Order: sequence, then C-alpha cells, then structure tokens
Amino acid sequence: MGNKMSATQRRPAGAMFDRTLLGPAAAAAVRKLAPRHQLRNPVMFCVYVGSILCTVLWVAALRGQAEAPAGFILAVALWLWFTVLFANFAEALAEGRAKAQAASLRQAKRDVMAKRLTGSDWRTAPAGRPAIEVTTATALRRGHLVLIEAGDVVPADGEVRDGIASVDESAITGESAPVVRAAGGDFSSVTGGTRVLSDWIVVEVTVNPGEAFLDRMIAMVEGAKRQKTPNEIALTILLVALTIVMLLATATLRPFSEFSVYAAHALGMPGEVVSITALIALLVCLIPTTIGGLLSAIGVAGMSRMMAANVIATSGRAIEAAGDVDVLLLDKTGTITLGNRQASALLAAPGIDAAQLAAAARLASLADETPEGRSIVTLANAQGPLEPARAVGAAGAFIPFSAHTRMSGVDLADRQIRKGAADAVRQHVLSRGGRFPEPVQQTVDEVARRGSTPLVVAETVDASTRVLGVIELKDVVKHGIRERFAELRRMGIRTVMVTGDNRLTAAAIAAEAGVDDFLAEATPETKLATIRAQQSEGRLVAMTGDGTNDAPALAQADVAVAMNTGTQAAKEAGNMVDLDSNPTKLIEIVEIGKQMLMTRGSLTTFSIANDVAKYFAIVPAAFATTYPALNALNVMHLATPASAILSAVIFNALIIVLLIPLALRGIPYRVLDAAGLLRRNLLIYGLGGLLVPFAGIKLIDLLLSACGLA
Repeated sequence: MGNKMSATQRRPAGAMFDRTLLGPAAAAAVRKLAPRHQLRNPVMFCVYVGSILCTVLWVAALRGQAEAPAGFILAVALWLWFTVLFANFAEALAEGRAKAQAASLRQAKRDVMAKRLTGSDWRTAPAGRPAIEVTTATALRRGHLVLIEAGDVVPADGEVRDGIASVDESAITGESAPVVRAAGGDFSSVTGGTRVLSDWIVVEVTVNPGEAFLDRMIAMVEGAKRQKTPNEIALTILLVALTIVMLLATATLRPFSEFSVYAAHALGMPGEVVSITALIALLVCLIPTTIGGLLSAIGVAGMSRMMAANVIATSGRAIEAAGDVDVLLLDKTGTITLGNRQASALLAAPGIDAAQLAAAARLASLADETPEGRSIVTLANAQGPLEPARAVGAAGAFIPFSAHTRMSGVDLADRQIRKGAADAVRQHVLSRGGRFPEPVQQTVDEVARRGSTPLVVAETVDASTRVLGVIELKDVVKHGIRERFAELRRMGIRTVMVTGDNRLTAAAIAAEAGVDDFLAEATPETKLATIRAQQSEGRLVAMTGDGTNDAPALAQADVAVAMNTGTQAAKEAGNMVDLDSNPTKLIEIVEIGKQMLMTRGSLTTFSIANDVAKYFAIVPAAFATTYPALNALNVMHLATPASAILSAVIFNALIIVLLIPLALRGIPYRVLDAAGLLRRNLLIYGLGGLLVPFAGIKLIDLLLSACGLA
C-alpha cells in the first residue's frame, strides 16, 4: 500500500486540460447547443434565448431596422453565445474526464478464453486434472465453474470455490501489489479482467454476460446524465427563482424607459429609450449565470473525483449524502480487523498436557479449510511431532463445521473430538454427562476480555467427555485505523462497530480500534434496526460492509460502501463500491462529498456576489441616457455605456472559463464547523465575488477603449 495516494493527491484520468480531452469537449459543447439540452438548465436557457434574440436583432439591424448599432448588437450576441458555449464546455470537459476513466476500465474488459469444468467429479479427477471445455468468457453463465491457472485472466465475476492464488487486480484497483484469493475465507471474490499470477483457483461464476461488475462500473462512470441530488434540486429552484425575479424586473424596465423618455421630450429634455440588446445584456449579467453554467460540471466532477479515489458511486446523490454523514456503522471482521483470525495460543485445561491439547486441536482442524482452521493446524504443528494427517483420514471421519451446532471435529475409532464456540461446546459436554471446569470458563472470559475469540476443545473417550482446553483466535486490528477514527470524530462523525461477537470481545476490539460505540452479537435484523433508529432521529447513516449478511443494512443506509472483495449481494446492495476494499476509505469518501458541497456553496456565493458587482457596472451605464442622474452611480468610471455593457458581458463569459479548473478540482476540504465554514466562504468567495468583477470589468473597459472598440 506504500504507493497509494490520498484522494486529494490523486487526479482523475487526464490532466486538467489534457489535449486529448479538449477537442472532444469543444465539439460536445457545440452539440449541447440543441434546445433539448439547454432546457435542462433554466438559468443557461435564459442566456441561450437571449443569444438568439440578439442574433435576430443584429440581422434586423443589417436590414436597416436597428434599435442599436449593429456592431454593438453583434458583439453582445457573440459574447452571449460564448457564455453558453463555455458553460457547455465545462460540463463536457467534466464528462470527458469521466469517460476517459471509463476507457481505462474498458481496457481491462476483453473477451478471454475460459476453462469451464464440465464434470461433476472435478475434485477427484485423475492426476488432479478435471475435465474442461475451453470456451469464451461471453459463453459463461451464472453457476458455471471455471478453472483459472497462473497466467490466466479471470473471465467473469465469481466466488472462489477451491484453491488459492495470487491475483493481480491492478487493472481494476490501480494497486500494484497482488492480493491472495482463496476458498472459504473473507477474500474469496474475484473480478473479471484481473489476472492470476500463481497457483490455481476454481471459481463459480456469479453473473451473466453484461451483468459483470466491470460492465456496471463502466456504465456508471459514463453515466454523466445523472439524476440531480436533493440539495442540487433545491439550489436549482433558488437559481430559477432568482432568474424569474430578474426576468420580470428587466421586462418592466422597457416600458418605464419609454415613459420617462416621452416625459422628458415633452419637457424639451433629451432622452433615449434603453435598447432591447442592453436589457438582454442586463438580464444575463444579473441572473446567476456563473453557478448556473458550472453546476452540472461540479456534480459530474464529484463522481469523477470519487472514481479517482478508486470508489464507484452509483449516483451523485450518494456522494452528496456522504458529505452530510452523521453516523458510520462498520462491520468488524474484514473492516476494522484484518478479517482472518489467527490462532495465537493453546491454553490447556487443568490436568491436561499441552501436547495432548495441541494434538486434539490439530485433529479437529485438519478438515477445516478456513484461514482460522489452517492457522490452528500451523500452531499445533509448532508444538511438536503429531500424527500424520493421512493416517487420521483413513482411521476416522471428519465432521465439518455447522452453523447449527457451531462445532467441527473428527470421529476416530477410539474417541471423538469437537472444537467450537465456548457455549456450544459447553452444551455438548453437559449433554453427555461431562463437566465444564470453572478454570476453563475463566480462561474463556479472559481470552474474550483481551479481544480475542475463544474456541474450546473437548474429547469423548469410552462415553466419558472432558474439556481439553481453549484455543485463542486473535483478531488483528488494522494498522493506523485508530488515527483514522479520530479524524472521523473531528469531522463530527460518530463511529459504531457492528459485530456478531459477544460483548466482552466486542468491547476489547472497540477500545483498541478507538470507535465511539459498538453493537455486539449483531444479526442482520439488528443492524437494519440500528440504522433505521438512527435515521428516525434525523441522522444520515453510512455503513461499510462486505458480507451477504450486511446486504440488508447496506440497502437501508444513506451511504452504503461495499468492499470489492465482498460478496456479490453486498456490492449490489451498496450505492458505492470501494475497489481497494479499504473500509477506512470512507474518510476520503466523506471528504469528497463535503468537497463537492463546499465547491457548490462557494461558487454559489461567488456567483451571487458577482451579480451585485455587475449591477453597479451595467445599470448606471444602460440607463444613463434615460436617467442622467444615474451617472452618479458609475463608480467605476467606465468609458461609455456601450463599453460598460460589453465589459460586463465579456467578464460574465470569461469568469466561467476561469472557474472551470476550480469546479473540476473542487474546493480543498478543511475540518471546520458550520460557523467557521460560513465565515471562510463569505470572506473568500463573497468578498472575492464583489471585488473581482470590479477589477475585471474595469480592465476589459480599458482594453476596449484602448482598441477603439467602444
């Protein structure tokens, strides 16, 4: 993981203004001039209609029906068209960056050959070589079994049913270090397009053609035509309301101007009716065109930044909700801990020799192919020479683990051995007339208190059942996770660990990991009820998970981040999938969500402040000929009315271009409270929105005057 970068360091595919993106974005900006597309953005639609009206007025002026100089009308019309094009360009550039990411994903998707297992006896095939049929990946269906060997590309999404292999997932996750995928563990999911580097695995295909995770990723990344989020809808309504107010106000200015000029002429005073071109320019400059032109680009760029962090979000709604999360529920196993518990100690019962416990624990675990079972065998082997596994298999019958009994073991000719959860083994021993020693119970409690998981081993010989001792399985908390949870706490997010362990084990792990609270002995129903209870109190809840038992809670959560290494059910229930399968990635997800909200809020503040400044530039100039007293408001001392109007219109168009990098990159996230964030917004973007237009419009006015264009 040493080569991984934080979300703020990563860049979406393509540089900010990559040449390979500029051409297609410019062409798309022109295509987006279609009325059907413009209608989606009410603010820019007003600019679009204004551009058409000014163009019509210019054509009329060429025919001798001028209501203003033809050159002035043409200049205003051109800059209004540029304003629309620049807004389209911002959106197209954001979409282009997302599509470039989809193209990089598509390189991992190709039609590869697959070795489909055709016989039902593939596990016992002669010489270990099962009957196979070579076919294409597109011919595979859900439920088919495929053999994937070193050097082969995984043909489809699936679950490992046998074997263990090292897999290169760099085509999907961007992570250069290979990962281990094995049957029976927490990391058994494989994704089509990845490559097996060593050994072999048998995979059961879990999707049909076109339903693969990579197919959905590409569709989601390319799906720039997303639904608007609730906050975005609310902002759009506000912008539409401001636009309607300004439209009505502007529409009434023409009759007032005509009446004032008529009255002035009746008194023998000069006066000139304000032109329709000037009124259109006034409307465009006063409505919130800056944020209106960048709003869509901000949303698309948010999804693009999420993808740059190796997270697939199904919608902008999920990203936005991530920015407002109050509570985070995290599954313990595979999320807070490494996922595979390791046997760390064999604790013999009073009167039982350590070697005797090690031998029994090994016998009970030989048929257990889980990582925990293999670790018990490894630990027992370290205690000294033990009976060969082949002899055991010939002399007895292995009892696989059952969720009903919560035990596994082996039945030999002279004895029976059982290994399992402490309460399950206790019931087993008591039901056979045995005794569960108090020292063993104390050992069980002490192991649980340390945050480990106790397994008890019992033996039955000649109808006499006794407890041999305790196996300690230790959950390993992921490195650095305590610091990440402290960071979430500073963000105002409450963390809750959810686990099926008993309260003692859960409390110990929670204390070591540094979570705010924990939910022990959790069932899928408990997780679901917890999320609903938090939501009923008005909180937004996020959850990360990787198992099928997490799927109901993931479906209920406002932000549901499924691990890519998790089950298909978990990935389908979530509204985000973390390709790196790093549960602490939620911190970056929250940062990106908050960054998108902050970017939208900051640019909205800048846009509205912009409009105030442009008001003082264009209103005095536009109506000076009608109301000479308004010259007193010409605080910027602009050269002429035409120059003032053109300068404001040109600035209105160029500011969108200048803000495109900020909209795509986003406002840097800082941990601030609401009051501090508001102060920062007003100081930087509110005050900046007032001052920048004065400087920009004055500079453009000077350039126009120097060039003799106004």
